[in-house]
Amino acid sequence: MKSFEQLLKEFDTHFSGRHFPESPNTLYEPAQYILKLGGKRVRPVCVLMGNELFSDISVDSFHAATAVELFHNFTLIHDDIMDKAPLRRGMETVHSKYGEPTALLAGDVMFVKAYEYLSKIQPDTFQKILPIFNQTATEVCEGQQLDMDFEQKETVSLQEYLQMITLKTSVLLAGSLQIGSIIGGASIGNQKHIYEFGRNLGIAFQIQDDYLDAFGDPLKFGKQVGGDIIANKKTFLLIHALEVASASQKKQLQDLIQANPANKVEQVLAVYKSVGVDAWANELKNEYIDKAMHHLEEIAVLNKRKEPLKLLAHFLVQRDY
Repeated sequence: MKSFEQLLKEFDTHFSGRHFPESPNTLYEPAQYILKLGGKRVRPVCVLMGNELFSDISVDSFHAATAVELFHNFTLIHDDIMDKAPLRRGMETVHSKYGEPTALLAGDVMFVKAYEYLSKIQPDTFQKILPIFNQTATEVCEGQQLDMDFEQKETVSLQEYLQMITLKTSVLLAGSLQIGSIIGGASIGNQKHIYEFGRNLGIAFQIQDDYLDAFGDPLKFGKQVGGDIIANKKTFLLIHALEVASASQKKQLQDLIQANPANKVEQVLAVYKSVGVDAWANELKNEYIDKAMHHLEEIAVLNKRKEPLKLLAHFLVQRDY
């Protein structure tokens, strides 16, 4: 069984070539630009890991993994526009560098290219994978819309937030693993377990991402630390802080949201720490990791085949970037 790092190298080698024509360069250069920024490549490698959990890796997995990575980067381009984010992976976002209209088109053509790679998969396997890819893509869009809807709502419950991040973040991780497992010949029961492993891991992954947005090291994180606070995003950190804060602390948070002072991030973080949001976040993250591990244990393959996925899960929730 290959480790995540070994499969990442294989995928990077496969993915490193140019995916778009040369002309018009004004469209395709921005699309290539975001792909050159790298990233963790977690989702496409999960396709390969889902395959290898059940059988030797097939060339179809590389086609599917490429489609997943192109789709993921399409969502990042559009998310950055909606979030008005200046940085992605420590570099200028596509819309900051090339303008919003071009960024929208670059994202669109990337989505189309993803389907082109899916169509290279063996026809019988393609027919099984396509509904999962389509459903996942739809749910990611639903999650992004909920995320924007929350900006207009005064209060968001933790359950609503978890539903949003499930759709926006974790279903793509889960779907990637399931797609790989289908290529590997997994049974329906095993497909369900690997999907639930990915779904719960994806929630834990997002909890860690939100935590790092507030408490991470900007040199390691690669994005603007405190960006969610500046944008008044109703992350699980803010939701929990408002639930457990005293009346005076709650008023302080609400005043900071309204006033947007220059030192807003520092003041909000001070409240977060005083009400124990950081420790609570780690506890919640561990709950979802435990759920993920339960489903991994239920998959009917030899335990040694599961080891790379166990290591990946621990890396994703302990990372500092």
